[in-house]
Amino acid sequence: MDDETKEPNDLVDPHDEEGISRRRFLTVAGAFVGAVAAAQFTSVPLLGKGLASHGGGAESAYKWGMVIDTNKCIGCNYCTYACQAVNDLPPEMEYNVVTTEYTQNGDEFFLARPCLHCENPPCVQVCPVGATYVRDDGIVTMDYDLCIGCRYCEVACPYGARVFNWKDNSQVDNTEVVPEFGFPEVESRPRGIMEKCTFCQHRIDDGLERGLMPGVDEKATPACINICPTGARIFGNLNDPESPVSVAL
Repeated sequence: MDDETKEPNDLVDPHDEEGISRRRFLTVAGAFVGAVAAAQFTSVPLLGKGLASHGGGAESAYKWGMVIDTNKCIGCNYCTYACQAVNDLPPEMEYNVVTTEYTQNGDEFFLARPCLHCENPPCVQVCPVGATYVRDDGIVTMDYDLCIGCRYCEVACPYGARVFNWKDNSQVDNTEVVPEFGFPEVESRPRGIMEKCTFCQHRIDDGLERGLMPGVDEKATPACINICPTGARIFGNLNDPESPVSVAL
């Protein structure tokens, strides 16, 4: 059986070398102009009959976005650790990657690479089963029950923001993650599927039901935002001109 016909669970984990090449690819492909990087969302159709979704906008009261000020990022990786803790990830799986880069003058800076929740996400367009889709509030999310682990979305994403789950639930061990970064808030996903940043949608949804505002109230805000010691990350509702993220933009 060749690699093209193997099931994802039969493949050898290539993340050591492949991860490095994709990170270097980000340097060329990721257009982070100036000091601030922002993710914004608009409407985008999904493949397949009956799979239409909305990416936020006039029909939605909320349109979530994040701003990252690279001038403030100190490369502490607290955002990565908090994300791993809250999403019950093993140390080798990172939704939220921070890389060390250099300017043409040789000056060092840190580049954060979470999912950008694209306005026209290529990952959504290539998924053959509609397992990844855009919510009404603009979050590009996953239905893990539908995912077949084909990894098309991983190939389509130009930022390397999707990770394949190589481990069974019983194999996940977060003992290397310092407890003060948080504890699991969502269930572990099964082996053989793709995973990604969801802006901690469970916090957003629960917070709104409780009358809390994401980006303002910590319990309704993504873990990476709360943990950042320099305030390099700002989150909020792009449909609200007075929200923290709108003010930052």
